[in-house]
Amino acid sequence: MDFFQVFIELAQSTVRVSTPLILAALAGLFTERAGVFDIGLEGKMLGAAFAAGCVAYITQSVYMGLLAAILVSVLLSLVHGYASITQRGSQIVSGVAINFVVAGSTVILGEAWFRQGGRTPALSESGRFSAIHLPFADAVRDVPILGQIYSGLLSGHSPLTYLAFLMVPASWWILYRTRFGLRLRAVGENPGAVDTAGISVIWLRYRAVICCGILCGIAGAYLSLSAGAGFTKGMTAGKGYIALAALIFAKWRPKNILFACLLFGFLDAFAIRYQGFAFPLIGKVPVQLMQALPYILTVILLAGFIGKAIPPKAGGVPYVKER
Repeated sequence: MDFFQVFIELAQSTVRVSTPLILAALAGLFTERAGVFDIGLEGKMLGAAFAAGCVAYITQSVYMGLLAAILVSVLLSLVHGYASITQRGSQIVSGVAINFVVAGSTVILGEAWFRQGGRTPALSESGRFSAIHLPFADAVRDVPILGQIYSGLLSGHSPLTYLAFLMVPASWWILYRTRFGLRLRAVGENPGAVDTAGISVIWLRYRAVICCGILCGIAGAYLSLSAGAGFTKGMTAGKGYIALAALIFAKWRPKNILFACLLFGFLDAFAIRYQGFAFPLIGKVPVQLMQALPYILTVILLAGFIGKAIPPKAGGVPYVKER
């Protein structure tokens, strides 16, 4: 197998692994730009993946599974919003609580309903998203370089993968070219000024957490309806935390989020592909080290290469209206 073909296959794996990271990081972007720190991305994705697997199996409809995933994720987001916005509780504690509750409840409910060790039954083709093959992909497959890129890298992905990449410019446009985005960024920097202008800070932040819930729901649905054939215990495997790291690494900018998620996705895809591979001069790397590689490099990148990342000024601080 030539080098270019290996590169195409690794790049294709990178795109697939990066899809839930992009969606989850963009979800966190909306909340953190509004001043709500959300460490519960992991729990929302996991709950959405479980809901999608259950409903898609019961209804045999992939779209009903996607809808269920979004509804469950939005509900969890509203719980986080109620605790941290309305009740002015700790946003960190609220997010961590969601992660723990969802991690346990998905296994308990899965075992109680399906008796398969916390898994959902395997989905049929009607319960999963099929890959989209772009026009003329098969015809140009043998064309050197450009044909391989078009047919092997750009074509053959899930609809949710294309949606994730389209959401990057869409998020940029919403945040920087719409009135809603301007107000959202303002409420994350100076909520008092927004309130003085007669705009509800609480309602804006609730809309931000709803946007977060929708995107996390799609990310979770991708895991169980596209990347997999149903829900498995802990299938998010820390992707919510990596997405949060990518968001910080990207300094809360949509374009940078795309590249950061692709980088972390590449590290994950590389670790999966080359487990047990004998490298020149190094030899065979232990499987455990290769599995930990994405997380180790995430810590290294955040510690040594990110520079100074300045979050929104009102991030993580409950808003108390002045009387």
